[in-house]
Amino acid sequence: MEPLGYFEIVIRVLYQFTPVWVALAIVFATSMAFKRRLGLYGKLFDSPIGMIGFALVMFWVFTGIFGAMDMIITHDPLSQVSGMKNKVPGTVLSGAGEGEYGWYLLGGDNLARDVFSRMVTGAWVVVQIAPLATVFAFMVGITLGLPAGYFGGRLDTLLSFAANLILAFPVILLFYLLVTPEIVDTGVPNYMATVLFVFPIIFVGVLLNSRYYTMPNFRTPLLIGVLGVMIWIYLSLISEVGSKVHLLPGVLDIFDIPGGILVVFVSVVFVNSPTVFRIVRGLTMDIKTRDYVAAAQTRGEGPWYIMLWEILPNARGPLIVDFCLRIGYTTILLGTLGFFGLGLPPESPDWGSTINEGRKLLSIYLHPALPPAFALLSLVLGLNLLADGLREESLKD
Repeated sequence: MEPLGYFEIVIRVLYQFTPVWVALAIVFATSMAFKRRLGLYGKLFDSPIGMIGFALVMFWVFTGIFGAMDMIITHDPLSQVSGMKNKVPGTVLSGAGEGEYGWYLLGGDNLARDVFSRMVTGAWVVVQIAPLATVFAFMVGITLGLPAGYFGGRLDTLLSFAANLILAFPVILLFYLLVTPEIVDTGVPNYMATVLFVFPIIFVGVLLNSRYYTMPNFRTPLLIGVLGVMIWIYLSLISEVGSKVHLLPGVLDIFDIPGGILVVFVSVVFVNSPTVFRIVRGLTMDIKTRDYVAAAQTRGEGPWYIMLWEILPNARGPLIVDFCLRIGYTTILLGTLGFFGLGLPPESPDWGSTINEGRKLLSIYLHPALPPAFALLSLVLGLNLLADGLREESLKD
């Protein structure tokens, strides 16, 4: 076999992404066909900026999913091949066996690992952590921000002070403190997970109870079933063998989250929650003065019903936009943590770690650092464009 030229590399890289192109085509064709029935999501396809952003985001989402299914990667992202250290893109794989991909499409890094496969696998790390961490941060921010803005008084003062206290702390230093081995050994991240991960249970419980309060025969079994499953998932998330928090036996523990991933996840949720709290609090203070809120109060609706079923739905536009932006911020934070070697395992193929390893030889070899850097840039750009498109369309309502 001969080394690949640049044109051949581009063609082969595009071909490896075939499952992603097919998935994108299906999503766009379906969405365009039914966009008038899909609310704000459908209106997104009337905005060129929103469509471009959505395409970039979904490209990396599908890349992460299909990469985890071994449908895109060409080699094991952790395997080292003798003679492939810092090899340029298109280099023939030395000692390739039968059925093994014959080239390193984007070259090899300083440990002779395939840069292309590590870039693709790094997308799965982001797809797993960034959206879920943002969802949990929103659960915390919404659950605390609604009553703070609606009731005001001492509750608002106390919660606002706590949020401002966290926001006043330098983010990078806070991350560094949370993920250092000495802090991890004390069990602080596990205890923080125990507190932070309970907020979705509180949110869903109050949401369902306030909606079906007048239907106890339906409400009670619904709460038992939904909250029972959520509590099981909650205990499985926070329970870890050998840690300070070990609550479930191995048979019932359905999630096996590596300690490093849990620490990073908790850190991201903890840092993002105060900002979400302040946004929700401000929106609540504004919306609670509207006529439809006064009408709900006149009907005799309870405060939690008004907060969750009158105020929150009417705040969805700004919150959806901020959700997209916050995933981008979280992606950057993950990249920053990986770049400084904090939290995630050293061999992790996340983009931050890969960029850090590649930048050490940047003056000699460009190829190990550029692909993950471009991937990080394009995903954050896509999220920002998607947020702009959603903001543009939500203002038209």
